Amino acid sequence: MAGIQSILFTAQTVLLRVAFLAICAAALAAFTATLLAALGVWPWLTLQAGIGGEPLPQAGMIAQTGLTALLVMLAFFLPANKRIMALETSHRNFALQMQDVQRAYQTAHAADRAGTFKLASEFDSVKQRITYLRSHPDLAKLEPEVLELAAQMSQVSRDLAEVYSDAKVARARQFLQQRQEELEAFTARLEDAKVIQQELRQWTRDVEVEESIAKSHLTRLRSELFELLPELSAQLQTPPDGSDPEAGSVVPIQPPRRAD
Repeated sequence: MAGIQSILFTAQTVLLRVAFLAICAAALAAFTATLLAALGVWPWLTLQAGIGGEPLPQAGMIAQTGLTALLVMLAFFLPANKRIMALETSHRNFALQMQDVQRAYQTAHAADRAGTFKLASEFDSVKQRITYLRSHPDLAKLEPEVLELAAQMSQVSRDLAEVYSDAKVARARQFLQQRQEELEAFTARLEDAKVIQQELRQWTRDVEVEESIAKSHLTRLRSELFELLPELSAQLQTPPDGSDPEAGSVVPIQPPRRAD
């Protein structure tokens, strides 16, 4: 895409220059012909025209003079347009150069983060960076000034590259990955604990219900037992057939009657 835009821009620049030269040549020729015609050396342009149905005998001279004036004004106007085009061209070249500097700096900064440059001296560090950028296959066509500027920028940001080196970033990512895994494991255990809590709560409710039922049965059995005890005591105190309980006779005990 960038190559197509560059080709179109070059073609536009060439066509504008050709058009400028053609207009300048036409303006010079028209000015010369008009000047010679005014001096009587060259004949005026012949043109049949009229206004309101009446012929205009000087239509050719008027048309030639107006065309000459227009071409001369265009010839004086186009240099300003040429300066504008030159300014746009320089701005485009500057943008391309800054883009190249950015690309070279990113390459040097990535190498610095990887620990490629080990020299401590500022001069040696910049020199090492320039050598690395010149030997890089993607940056071989860049100008030396661009590579030097990118190397200097990379040397200035070496502290940043040391703080955010690839090894430190990898350790930070590994630590965060471990924290994420621990969080996921804790979340899973928490869900299991919630399930167990729900089961224990339901179990507790079931046990309480069964205990309540058992207590109600026990209460009913106690009430029945209390009803049987007076009758049983009366039967134990009254001897059957008028026999004396002190004579050693065995008093049969009637089975207790169940109270309805």
